[in-house]
Amino acid sequence: MVRCSNNLVGVLNFIVFLLSIPILAGGIWLSQKGSTECERFLDKPVIALGVFLMVVAIAGLIGSCCRVTWLLWTYLLVMLLLIILVLCFTVFAFVVTNKGAGEKVSERGYKEYRLGDYSNWLQKRVNSDKNWRRIRSCLVESKVCSKLEAKLIDEPVNKFYDEHLTALQSGCCKPAEKCQFAYVSATNWTKPAGTHSDPDCQSWDNAPNKLCFDCQSCKAGLLDNVKSAWKKVAVVNIIFLVFLIIVYTVGCCALRNNKRDDSYGRTYGYKP
Repeated sequence: MVRCSNNLVGVLNFIVFLLSIPILAGGIWLSQKGSTECERFLDKPVIALGVFLMVVAIAGLIGSCCRVTWLLWTYLLVMLLLIILVLCFTVFAFVVTNKGAGEKVSERGYKEYRLGDYSNWLQKRVNSDKNWRRIRSCLVESKVCSKLEAKLIDEPVNKFYDEHLTALQSGCCKPAEKCQFAYVSATNWTKPAGTHSDPDCQSWDNAPNKLCFDCQSCKAGLLDNVKSAWKKVAVVNIIFLVFLIIVYTVGCCALRNNKRDDSYGRTYGYKP
């Protein structure tokens, strides 16, 4: 007799298999058509995710619908490991994003960001020269500051100060308030003569590919974006975790059905 749990596992894995096809195709497209290093950087993880989902879905589909017990065992083991992995990552994401927030600036529409306010683990990631060179290149290629300049072209300083800048725009596209630079345009500021005690003030350059991309405030702005993104991912992970647990539970029922059928076949020489 066909068991409901086996059919349900089969249907769920068929859906996952269908979802893996566009993910895999997207990764291959990125590897072939990606116009920037940042886009091409994503191709291998996306391809790996697509292949992983496809292989797991096929294993679950065949194991449940074709009564291949060892394959269903393998599928459930992978699912268990995936549940543990997602759970650990979710807890980790909440822990490392618990610290850090922008500081409101008086009479300004934007906030400013300090690298020291964020978790030590995140700070180490952006303080690595190798990591930051890649991130910096992506920020320049994304034209985050060029878009701000185009939006506020020929606007007076009061209009700029009232602007609600994103964390990246505030940290990477303008000097910090404490630098006391003179406003020319959104990404063009006159630096007073002499040296500055603050490294961020000293690092500022009006060149479009430099600006404050090497500043600590830029790294802090990036981490604020990462913090917001990871918190959203963590919430999605909780939903995904519940789904995985349901699938794993139904899969265990399907495995039990397979064992019963195998036992019945050995006893009576017939496999349903």
